[in-house]
Amino acid sequence: MKLLLAEDEAAMSEAVKDVLEYHKYQVDAVYDGREALDYIRGASYDGIILDIMMPRMDGLEVLRTIRAEGVHTPVLLLTARAEVEDRIRGLDLGADDYLPKPFAMGELLARIRAMLRRREDLKPDVHSFADLTLDPATGLLACGDRNVTLTGLEYRLMETLLLNHGICLSTDDLLEKVWGYDSDAETGSVWVYISYLRKRLQTVGSRVKITARRGIGYTLTE
Repeated sequence: MKLLLAEDEAAMSEAVKDVLEYHKYQVDAVYDGREALDYIRGASYDGIILDIMMPRMDGLEVLRTIRAEGVHTPVLLLTARAEVEDRIRGLDLGADDYLPKPFAMGELLARIRAMLRRREDLKPDVHSFADLTLDPATGLLACGDRNVTLTGLEYRLMETLLLNHGICLSTDDLLEKVWGYDSDAETGSVWVYISYLRKRLQTVGSRVKITARRGIGYTLTE
């Protein structure tokens, strides 16, 4: 299982990372909210542990942003705040659980296990089109016995195209659906990730193509 740990206190981060890795989790550790958001957008995680109080972007803002972008990875919030309102806001924004500081490592492990079990219970159906499948649980794009794991943005773009196959989506449509309506990403980002996905399709040997229609947008075709 791969986890992202976003905690700005270096000593706490190192201690938690050591415990998680001892229990066979693969952990990426980051130290501010903006870096956490970049990692989430660039990779696929089984779970995310977010400290609320972080520099550059707090954990609640990271959570709000990723949920708006369609990221459903389970999130456990860590907070030293005593106010009930912060915890309520986190749950309303889409957090799966919260754990107040200070906490026992055993309780952290138990909450992570419970969070990941719920994720398995809610495992969504595999998306498919022609000879292509996309697994939301793993981010795996497959054709026959060949497959490749997509990064976070690659996955969201491919999912959007798959769910709308036969429909031509403009660059602006894709920016809003994949990057989010309040993102500062530009049209060039769409072109770059379309190029990445075309290479992924070639890698798995699919007959599916991403077709560009000048002045209109992109669609999946066989």
